[in-house]
Amino acid sequence: MAETPVSVVVLTFNEEINLESCLASVKDWASEVVLVDSYSTDGTLSIAGRYGASVYQNKFMDYSSQRNWALRNIPYKNDWILFLDADEYITDDLKEEILRRIPNLPVGISGVYLKRRLIWMGKWIKHGGVYPLYLLRLVRHRNAHCNPRPVNEHLEVDGETVMFNHDIVHDDRRPLSQWTAKHNRYAYLEAHELLQSENRRRNGEADPMARLSGGQAERKRWIRERIWNPLMPPLVRPFIWFIYRYFILVGFLDGVQGFVYHFLQGLWYTFLTDVYWLEMKSKSKD
Repeated sequence: MAETPVSVVVLTFNEEINLESCLASVKDWASEVVLVDSYSTDGTLSIAGRYGASVYQNKFMDYSSQRNWALRNIPYKNDWILFLDADEYITDDLKEEILRRIPNLPVGISGVYLKRRLIWMGKWIKHGGVYPLYLLRLVRHRNAHCNPRPVNEHLEVDGETVMFNHDIVHDDRRPLSQWTAKHNRYAYLEAHELLQSENRRRNGEADPMARLSGGQAERKRWIRERIWNPLMPPLVRPFIWFIYRYFILVGFLDGVQGFVYHFLQGLWYTFLTDVYWLEMKSKSKD
């Protein structure tokens, strides 16, 4: 397969379980593969070497800072870069689409939205509002930056964007215990964001990343900032969110795997976020 002028960037830390399928999906068409590693101690770097990936190491602070470091400090061979997570890989259809369309995009296009397909417990989760999730992952690196959020960060570009038709596949093969530990940390960070959001509303300040006229991520953030967080009572809204996803958006059609995913990500995670938020509010009054 012919190479295309795209550099693939993968952020890693101890990703030996997932990394090989990620790199195998890009090795035959990307003209450059770069790992930004946070000093892994497992076999991550050995796998990178087998696939001919360049490795840069930088201390991890948060995903936003790491992506911005990658955007500003690596001398890429190409104008276009594709950010992949180590637990993601590219479908053959998306490979072909990138090969066909990237060389022909106008100069004014600075970013491409790709669809994410979630695999959970070996099953493609298609319902409950999970698919398609559009992510801005393919960007002209000189025109891109990552918004400064500690969790659920996303890329932004100066310029126009387009959407491609095919998928990135998210398939994390690590044990569920690692997923719950990670989302426990994320819930704490989300709770801190809730506290900041509440303070902004009290001071009459707008969130610059919440825009109804923006992309999918900006619209979701606007709904959360203007409607969901201020109007829905804490500890109740996780149940409303789960019912909406599982029944109204027919998450139940994905069987046992769908129930487990929507229960953990839609109910448990959001409930834990609210509990941390209430704890933070209580401590701030002491």
